[in-house]
Amino acid sequence: MQQVDRVIRHRLSSEVALISQISEYIIGAGGKRLRPALLLLVAGALGDRSPHRFELAAVVEFIHTATLLHDDVVDESDLRRGKQTANAMFGNAASVLVGDFLYSRAFQMMTGVGRLRIMDILSDATNIIAEGEVLQLLNMHDPDVNETRYLQVIRYKTAKLFEAAAQIGAVLADASPELEAASAEYGRRMGTAFQIMDDWLDYTGTPESMGKNAGDDLREGKPTLPLIYLIERGTPEQGALARQAIEAGGTDRFDTIFDAITTSGALDYTLACAQREARAAADAISQYPASLYRESLLELCSYSTSRQS
Repeated sequence: MQQVDRVIRHRLSSEVALISQISEYIIGAGGKRLRPALLLLVAGALGDRSPHRFELAAVVEFIHTATLLHDDVVDESDLRRGKQTANAMFGNAASVLVGDFLYSRAFQMMTGVGRLRIMDILSDATNIIAEGEVLQLLNMHDPDVNETRYLQVIRYKTAKLFEAAAQIGAVLADASPELEAASAEYGRRMGTAFQIMDDWLDYTGTPESMGKNAGDDLREGKPTLPLIYLIERGTPEQGALARQAIEAGGTDRFDTIFDAITTSGALDYTLACAQREARAAADAISQYPASLYRESLLELCSYSTSRQS
């Protein structure tokens, strides 16, 4: 990961000072670096030791960072990872344009690796991520979004890049089609588990632990799984409360909604769904050879549903 960070900082260089300033701010803001870590761990588990793995891990992080920049503008967010968002610091226009720079730099880097299969995976992933962003926008303030539509957004918007990172690790190792498919499944399930847990943490975490404000999703009118559960399985009163919250947005009734979510079993159900995805991820790599890399990938499955940030 230190090598990946060196690649990231080297590749962020630009003659345009503002690009370097905003990029450094974003990369320096922290984050778990989960997607590049997945790529490195899968590549290691399947025997790859090529230097390309560091370059491609940085590519994955650039794509992720670009989506965050655009996300925060769309969501009008002002806090991420405990720091002001780039759009809050530098303005929306600069954030969108630097996000575009990161996308284009990522594609410059992946063409340098010269593997068409990897370019196919990443170009497909970025396209699906964009579709997921639009789907989420269409779902905002829509109380009729069901669990199927909710999961589709997660798999497009969040899990797809996890899937691509893990799949690229397998491609670098020249793994069999079966192991490549298993790696992609691992990433997809892990990404889904992480996003469901983020939606769980929106009602249980603190700004200090999460790096964002509790109830942000509620404020934006996002129909996340706890609210969907209230509508589909809660009492009529709880369902009406959740529908109103999604339609209106805002956090004026956060305490009332939090009580309904807690007493209805919505949080327990949400956690159970995340745990189901994490177990499926672990099952997907059961055919990996035994190694420290494989053990780390399995530990990530446990971490994904026990974390508090």
